Amino acid sequence: MAHVLEPQAKTLAEAEQDAPYGLIADIDPRVRIVMACVFAVVTVALGSVPGLLAALSIAIGLLLLSRLPIRRTLKRMAMMDGFIIFMLVLMPFSMPGDVMFTVFGFPASWQGLWKAFEIALTANAVILTLMVLVGTMEPVTLGHALHRLRCPEVLVHLMMFTIRYIEVLREEYLRLRSAMKIRGFRPGTNWHTYRSFGYLVGMMMVRAIERSERILGAMKCRGFSGRLMLLQEFSMSRRDHVFAALLGAACIGLLIVDFA
Repeated sequence: MAHVLEPQAKTLAEAEQDAPYGLIADIDPRVRIVMACVFAVVTVALGSVPGLLAALSIAIGLLLLSRLPIRRTLKRMAMMDGFIIFMLVLMPFSMPGDVMFTVFGFPASWQGLWKAFEIALTANAVILTLMVLVGTMEPVTLGHALHRLRCPEVLVHLMMFTIRYIEVLREEYLRLRSAMKIRGFRPGTNWHTYRSFGYLVGMMMVRAIERSERILGAMKCRGFSGRLMLLQEFSMSRRDHVFAALLGAACIGLLIVDFA
């Protein structure tokens, strides 16, 4: 799950849109999770540029079906690309092959540039598909779907609590930082700054532990026994079977294109 909810967010992908996400919203969450994983595995297994371009085209098609705001989605895609940009830049210099040019005695190869292009296509196709199929779910719905797919309850609990309380921890961090500023703290490159940030991290951990104990006590008072009590039932419909069959056929087509 690659997204962190904003303060007023209702889903993992978009905080401001209340309308359903096109045709994607009608698909069973379990089908969306499974098919997103299948598509990701198939895309990562591809080794040819035509196959990867086809996979990216399928991901863009899913984006159009979901009616997600294109500008906002592409902005988040650019944030993801920022994490791998250094790897893509260094890839031509780390793979042997035909030399394109030399920088300070380090040759850059065409093969490395081609591999970097393939990695970029793979990452964008996979992330875009996950954002469309999984990112448009509400966190509670995602947790319920994972539970119905027989995922370990501990992992489901961790995911749901992380999504729920990461904003609470951020607000706690901002309060502590404001208190430091009021007391005249100004960060610099000295031991006092390092020690102050160490105290900040330690206080965050202490307050997180204290809050978790209060939350656990409140949950036990409300009858929590360590099991998820699900009130929502999922049921497969003809639309779900058709969607799974079409996306599965597209994955098979990608493999055929790759091996052709």
